[in-house]
Amino acid sequence: MEQQRHALITGSGSYIPTLKVTNEDFLSHTFYGPDGARLQKSGEEIIRQFELITGIRERRYLADDLVASDMAHFAARDALGSAAIDPETLDYIIVAHNFGDIRAENRRSEQVPSLAARVKHHLGIVNPQTICYDLPFGCAGWLQAVIQADGYIRSGEASQVLVIGAETLSRICDPHDRDSMLYADGAGAVIISAAPAHEAAGILAHLTRSYGGELAYLLQMGRSSNPAYPEDTLFLKMQGRKLYEQALKFVPLLISDCIAKAGLTIGDIDQVLIHQANQKMDEAILKQLYVLYGLKQAPDHLMPMTISWLGNSSVATLPTLYDLLSKGEIAHHCLTSGRTVVFVSVGAGLNMNAVIYQIPQSDHHHYAG
Repeated sequence: MEQQRHALITGSGSYIPTLKVTNEDFLSHTFYGPDGARLQKSGEEIIRQFELITGIRERRYLADDLVASDMAHFAARDALGSAAIDPETLDYIIVAHNFGDIRAENRRSEQVPSLAARVKHHLGIVNPQTICYDLPFGCAGWLQAVIQADGYIRSGEASQVLVIGAETLSRICDPHDRDSMLYADGAGAVIISAAPAHEAAGILAHLTRSYGGELAYLLQMGRSSNPAYPEDTLFLKMQGRKLYEQALKFVPLLISDCIAKAGLTIGDIDQVLIHQANQKMDEAILKQLYVLYGLKQAPDHLMPMTISWLGNSSVATLPTLYDLLSKGEIAHHCLTSGRTVVFVSVGAGLNMNAVIYQIPQSDHHHYAG
């Protein structure tokens, strides 16, 4: 019987678009409520309240001549270089996204061929045993792909898996909806590799939950909030308050269950890497997690954030955050050998997941900058 293997992150990469969009750039927008009525508050007041709640001051948009699969390709090359492996040795390429390639001049989703197949083509991989597929799972898609990669590696099905998250939310957001200020573009990638069991590190445990019923439609596609907008255009719509409530209700429990599954407790956790959805929501989730353990507050510098300058790029937030941490590009935070990290995400579906990951003691895997 083959010895059980651990799944390690051996390389990471990201692509941060070049176009910086500040909150002030939305001052010219006319916003409407879900009822189709124009909001009476001034643009300055709307933006002030938005920044207070979300923590977002700016975000990145993709250049018009690029699409999501281009970003995925750039992030993939970065990760492959970080891991120093031959792309032909990849067993799987999994790309998490929700809207495919959307061109700036024709904003319709392109799903065929898959983004993973496009990335394989861009990388020039000819190996037919490099299997490519996409994973639409809401904002929790990239972490779910990591979980799938872990399964392939533990079963012996794969030794090297490229997992990418890429999204262009700027191209499916309603310019007349305040939520449009949340959304951003970006891509992140990791290489997940097999390591012998004696490493005693890597992915220690994971949990996923999907909640149906009315919760399945907390995020969906719908018409513009502006009644005069052409009817054939659909945009991403979110019931933000309800999503906040459900995330606060379920996510802390999911994290604590995952920590227990790994045989650990909250004191063993050194960092919490959470999907960059909304700063207030993420802070409330962390606070509630510690309440579950009878603790009043979390330690300082436990939860690194990028949302203030990168916004919410859906499946790209977590891998981008991890890559920036691995390269020492986030102040007061680093990835240190032996530390135990929790990855957490929640999104459309309603899907949520968590992964407990222990950074190996040796730093041979990816801490090249």
